[in-house]
Amino acid sequence: MRRLLLALPFALLPLAVAHAAEEHDHEHGSLGTHEHGVGRLNAAQDGQTLELELESPAMNLVGFEHVATTDADKAKVAAARAQLEKPLVLFSLPKAAGCVVASQELNSPLFGDKPDADDHDEDEEEADKDGHEHHHDHSEIHAHYQFNCATPGALKTLDLANIFSTFPATQKIQVQLISPSGQQGVEVTAKAAALQF
Repeated sequence: MRRLLLALPFALLPLAVAHAAEEHDHEHGSLGTHEHGVGRLNAAQDGQTLELELESPAMNLVGFEHVATTDADKAKVAAARAQLEKPLVLFSLPKAAGCVVASQELNSPLFGDKPDADDHDEDEEEADKDGHEHHHDHSEIHAHYQFNCATPGALKTLDLANIFSTFPATQKIQVQLISPSGQQGVEVTAKAAALQF
């Protein structure tokens, strides 16, 4: 246990450096939470349970961040949602692990199926003050998945290559991973899309 606690600061160092760089790059006070081309993935494995939480600017997944009003934009949103509803394909989980989706939840102002009342009110207020909907200029898509894996020992790697190929505007993903072998924070790209559990 002590070794894990001592290793934790080193495991999270790459994300701390990346976060500090993002803070420096952003002047909006957003603390680097919304950067086009960059997604975030939190992954945790505990026994037979694997949880994945993907957060991404909508720009990375659909090519825009405004509410879809045209048929073409609505089709892009529907296509992205359909891809996100197939997490076993999207995350390339090994078949040997026997993972099945226990639950999944997708949220975004673009989906329109579960808008947050507070966000909607803010949108209207900002539209009144600014004459445009500034909030939707920074829309995000959040996806949360929980899997039950019959053979969790077969989860050796997490391969994100399908995310990069499915959503090519995604350039890098900042990953926080907690697994039986420890905790790590890494940044993956299309050229180096896999990480060890």
